[in-house]
Amino acid sequence: MAASRSYVLLQKGEDPFHTHFEDLDGRTAFTIQEVQHRTANTLVQLRREAPWAQKHRGVMGPGAAFFYFGPAGTPGYLIYGNAPSQPMATMLRRKGTSASQYFTSRSGRQLKWKQLPNNRMECIDGNQVIAVYEAGHASRDYSALLTVQHAGLAVVTEILTTLMLSQMATLLQWNM
Repeated sequence: MAASRSYVLLQKGEDPFHTHFEDLDGRTAFTIQEVQHRTANTLVQLRREAPWAQKHRGVMGPGAAFFYFGPAGTPGYLIYGNAPSQPMATMLRRKGTSASQYFTSRSGRQLKWKQLPNNRMECIDGNQVIAVYEAGHASRDYSALLTVQHAGLAVVTEILTTLMLSQMATLLQWNM
């Protein structure tokens, strides 16, 4: 039953500008790091690691995302691989007074991050939960846990990108 399989990734480090996610076998799945910080505009790369991706059928989509910040950490734009840029300010949207953040995948699917109690978030595609993020594990050797369902592998880079963008926006006190 590969379709119901889930994949657990451990977030090592709490800084969304410099962290990585490992699977339970210790393989790095994603790396997030500042590429440029010496100028007024910060550049951060989120990279899906090929050795991890090659182990899991169903991993699709872009292998990287680039976060180009405006001056003094203001919202700039985001680029998946060599695709057209997207403004950060419109990547994550709220509807009305909802605490959920909505985003559109590169394939046009409407997804949302739903905020739950106890530092949990669910990434939902229609009525299906495709990922669960659980923060607050700093007492262990990881700071958060991300569980991705098999159905989420097709958009796993977009799941991580929007998750990190949400955390960056919170840290930089953007009003998104």
